Amino acid sequence: MTVPGVSAVGEGGLLGLAVSPHYSRDKLVFAYLTAAADNRIVRFRLGGRVRTVLAGLQKAGIHNGGRIAFGPDGKLYAGVGDAGNTANAQDRGSLNGKILRMNPNGSVPSGNPFGSLVWTWGHRNVQGLAWDRSDRLWASEFGQNTRDEVNLIRRGRNYGWPDVEGTGATEGGRYTNPLVTWATSAASPSGAAIIGSHLYVAALQGECVWRIPLRGASPGRPTRMLAGRYGRIRTVAAAPDGSLWVATANRDGRGSPRDGDDRIVAIRV
Repeated sequence: MTVPGVSAVGEGGLLGLAVSPHYSRDKLVFAYLTAAADNRIVRFRLGGRVRTVLAGLQKAGIHNGGRIAFGPDGKLYAGVGDAGNTANAQDRGSLNGKILRMNPNGSVPSGNPFGSLVWTWGHRNVQGLAWDRSDRLWASEFGQNTRDEVNLIRRGRNYGWPDVEGTGATEGGRYTNPLVTWATSAASPSGAAIIGSHLYVAALQGECVWRIPLRGASPGRPTRMLAGRYGRIRTVAAAPDGSLWVATANRDGRGSPRDGDDRIVAIRV
């Protein structure tokens, strides 16, 4: 199926997919995409009509975010970039620079901290969302010039961008620091997945998958997998058989394509 209305300009385009947790019954697929005037979330049945769930997210040539995923609570979460305007991240009236939580029809669920779709704020460009066995949400995020991040996402928290990049002053608890950081040359962390007690984070600039042991809410030391083997890694996904699906991004204008690129590779972990 071709999703209509996608405007693939700059870092925009068809950015995220999520399958309904009730797919066997409703057959719905959700997509985060860049349209002519905005970024938006839509839903559809394969081959059917595309319906808008949420429109009006600011788009830009960079920092569009785009990761969507259903949480254990059945709600749809979306990582929305700051659209190149850093002020968006600290403006709770803007949906950009945030992680959003919504009902599958786009409405505001009970339990959201501010009476809006905003779940957490102070984000630059969230790229990965994954829940562990205790239903804790972990998110990977692009930094700017110095530090990329993995954050443990807590309801209503402010993660500091643009006042803090990486670990910094929390301003008396106003900001929440990341639990893992890398130099931007080592990561550019994109998609994330959790299998068992390990978090796997795709790395574009780092050309690897980072494997991070999780001990409750405390991450251990990250180690590299597949370093340099497949080039730029865009995303990872936990497969039904327990393996890790790894998607490359060597034809995005920033990589060096190899024979067979781009590809999805299954890795036993």
